[in-house]
Amino acid sequence: MDNPSVGGLIQQAVGAPGEPSTEQTQLETNQQEPHEGMFFESEQEAKSFYDEYARRVGFLTRVLSSRKSERDGSVISRGLGCRGACGNRSKGQRESCLAMVLLKKEKQGRWVVRKFVRDHNHPLVAHLLKCRRKLDEKDRKIQELTAELRIKKRLSTAYREQLNTFMKDVEDHNGHLSAKVQLVFDNLKQLEAERQELLHRK
Repeated sequence: MDNPSVGGLIQQAVGAPGEPSTEQTQLETNQQEPHEGMFFESEQEAKSFYDEYARRVGFLTRVLSSRKSERDGSVISRGLGCRGACGNRSKGQRESCLAMVLLKKEKQGRWVVRKFVRDHNHPLVAHLLKCRRKLDEKDRKIQELTAELRIKKRLSTAYREQLNTFMKDVEDHNGHLSAKVQLVFDNLKQLEAERQELLHRK
């Protein structure tokens, strides 16, 4: 059995003449920007591509929208977009950034770019680490406040249920007292009638 030549090994590594290697194709893909008609094998692959594109260009991503199938509840459409300028506390300006990509799932299972908006309404940043930390810290505080609010809502619901139960017990107790008072009143009335009857007999 003949051993493969060095040239053969090199050709296997770089591909046939005139054909790009796997590594070269992957590099070119990573350097691309989204465009309509671009497809991916899965939603995660599409999201990872857009996240990498955002990191390279200089912005952070967020989920804008999603749509589920009425048949089985699986996600069939996903909108991803820009989170806005780093450090910008204006929610209105953040939400007004129209840079986004719309992904839709085809019947074959592939995900296709149906819409892509490139332009941002704010400067892009070259280094996102500090920006990401600021936004992550803000998100962490929001999550903490949200969790605290949920706890307070659950406590409020529990207190309301206890109050309703107490009020019902009070109403039931008042109902029993009213029945007893009415019974005593009827008994006294009957006794008075019997007394009057005895006096008439005398």
